[in-house]
Amino acid sequence: MNKRIAILTGGGDCPGLNAVIRGVVKSATLRGWDVVGIEDGFEGFLHAEKCRPLTWDDVRGILPRGGTILGTSNRGNPFAFPIVREGKVEVVDVTEEILSRIACLDIDGLIVVGGDGSLKIALELMGRGIPIVGVPKTIDNDLMETDVTFGYNTAVETATDALDKLHSTAESHHRVMVLEVMGRYAGWIALESGIAGGADVILIPEIPYDIEAICESLRVRKRRGSRFSLVVAAEGAFPRGGGRIVRHAGTAGTLERLGGVGELIAHEIGSRLDVETRVTVLGHLQRGGSPSTFDRCLGSRFGVKAVEMVERGEFGHMACLRGTKILSVSIEEAVRAPHLVDPDGDMVRHAESLGIMLGR
Repeated sequence: MNKRIAILTGGGDCPGLNAVIRGVVKSATLRGWDVVGIEDGFEGFLHAEKCRPLTWDDVRGILPRGGTILGTSNRGNPFAFPIVREGKVEVVDVTEEILSRIACLDIDGLIVVGGDGSLKIALELMGRGIPIVGVPKTIDNDLMETDVTFGYNTAVETATDALDKLHSTAESHHRVMVLEVMGRYAGWIALESGIAGGADVILIPEIPYDIEAICESLRVRKRRGSRFSLVVAAEGAFPRGGGRIVRHAGTAGTLERLGGVGELIAHEIGSRLDVETRVTVLGHLQRGGSPSTFDRCLGSRFGVKAVEMVERGEFGHMACLRGTKILSVSIEEAVRAPHLVDPDGDMVRHAESLGIMLGR
């Protein structure tokens, strides 16, 4: 009998998801296997109509498309699933329903494409007997045991392009332009795009910033003849002795939503230096759009590797990039701690050697 594998995409969307789906379907189909696509993350298992066959025709032409043809959700944790009863939201455990659906589908392996949250859910389901292979996905690049996650490269390119555009208007109007980027508790997007985009100040969560030190660095720039400045702030950046700005507190099954640090920094710089400041919040533009060449290739290779891992029975493992090779690693190791910027690492040191102010 043919092998049957299922694939779902969970958590926030990012460029390259369709490349993974295509890689899985094409690689599996060439082996003579059947593929089942689960729509809208783990939640899709609760609805029979959301578990559908995926064929070669379904993935034709999707390589350059952003998003995911399967849909996704960051609110579908089966161990803490929100439902509405009598007008009130309750959080319930629906894992038994999901296990029942998986048994009915008679799959040989489930490929979970997701970030830290989705892969932790996958680990819990592994403990309930589900054969799972992971594929690392997040624009934040905050998963351990892989050199990089797909989606990150495109997000950095988007942020760098924004800095290129802000540079010309900042220079024309002699302003301080602040760009707030995503990343949650990791500063990779801010740091790499800031270096590539010629930022003067980069603020990341791993280095609490000193606003007075930032302002002094801008004063020095002005004395040297620079009449404008570019500041990149990760959404999770926070002042020394202070805390992160949280737009919405997390609830059962959802994460807290960060944002607003760009406005705070612009206000404080403007009031201290008597200079015009403007803020651009890049937001979900970093998640959307056509994936870069790098992410298309990486996503495709991850898809093929995931199928090979199912074939070999490497369940409980995740595809990963090490140098130029696609290998596998324990999911448990990959989610044991977030992959954060080393405040004393090479990339930070190189940024500071370029004269970029890191908030300290």
